[in-house]
Amino acid sequence: MSLADQVLAVNDDLPIRTDQPVHSGKVRSVYWLTEADSRRLIIEKGYNVKPDAPLAIMVISDRISAFDCIWHGEGGMKGVPGKGAALNAISNHWFQLFRDNGLADSHILDIPHPFVWIVQKAKPVKIEAICRQYITGSMWRAYDKGERAFCGIEVPEGLSKDQKLPELLITPSTKGILKGIPGVPEADDVNITRRNIEDNYAAFNFSSPADIDRYETLLKDGFKVISNALAKLDQIFVDTKFEFGYVTDAEGKEKLIYMDEVGTPDSSRIWDGAAYRDGRIVENSKEEFRQLLLNHFPDPDILLNKDRMDEREALARDNALPQEVLMQVSKVYTGIAEKITGQPIHLSDNPKAEIIDILRSEYDLIAE
Repeated sequence: MSLADQVLAVNDDLPIRTDQPVHSGKVRSVYWLTEADSRRLIIEKGYNVKPDAPLAIMVISDRISAFDCIWHGEGGMKGVPGKGAALNAISNHWFQLFRDNGLADSHILDIPHPFVWIVQKAKPVKIEAICRQYITGSMWRAYDKGERAFCGIEVPEGLSKDQKLPELLITPSTKGILKGIPGVPEADDVNITRRNIEDNYAAFNFSSPADIDRYETLLKDGFKVISNALAKLDQIFVDTKFEFGYVTDAEGKEKLIYMDEVGTPDSSRIWDGAAYRDGRIVENSKEEFRQLLLNHFPDPDILLNKDRMDEREALARDNALPQEVLMQVSKVYTGIAEKITGQPIHLSDNPKAEIIDILRSEYDLIAE
């Protein structure tokens, strides 16, 4: 069994019964179930959703993206062994902790396999909700160039790189291209202010102005829950991205929920506490992979400059990374997942066959 065989790189070709095209993102693929299968599962499994709620199978992959490109390794390795299972395990752990702390539900209804979620369709809030506890990354680069206002919030003079901020900072940006909002450029991932959101709450898909407060509360409380849990493991929760959406429960009540993934090495920065106290940054997140790439290629500007996207895509397509680079990333992802969950991450010999077997025998969702 080669390492390449243990990587689930292609996740949009499973024979799951669906009458819609498979939606494939950078890491996950989504299979919308037929109306009949959705209704049947809601009854059979007792999911707390309305009887006609559309359900989907969400399958994670081991692909790794950075700087908006998908990367691969030598020896036919199209991803990072254990990465998908690690990401799902971490998200599952935090979503459960949120429920235990009475915060909010997530879009996940069921977890048939370490790579698979059964989810309900949500109406997404069109905001990438970013929370920062330390000044680093893009925020530090902007601060270092003299910027002091971030998403309408003034930050003090005299901060140094990787320093803890005086308070938790919420720096939202757009999710997707939003048109016709005064003062908001029609581009993906542009910073916005709370005033932008308040003045145009419906355009961001909020049901009411009060839900802006609700999303900020869920963001801060969710951040605190994860930060406190990581602190017990001597890990620092530096910054993260949350996403939110609306669903309707079995009683017909609309509720704001967490969606996508939370507190993972893909969506967050996590630093080792002991190293930080020693004046060093040791990343337990994708940031380490970004740094490996910046050090690996002679012209890092290609990776940082959005105007050189064609060159960047060629770099990712034409360069197989050394296997040890991907195995180092695997060690980071599985290591932090095992630390957080207290459970080992098992590398499957054939994840695709396992997924098909479970979805056939326990859910009757495989097209024969």
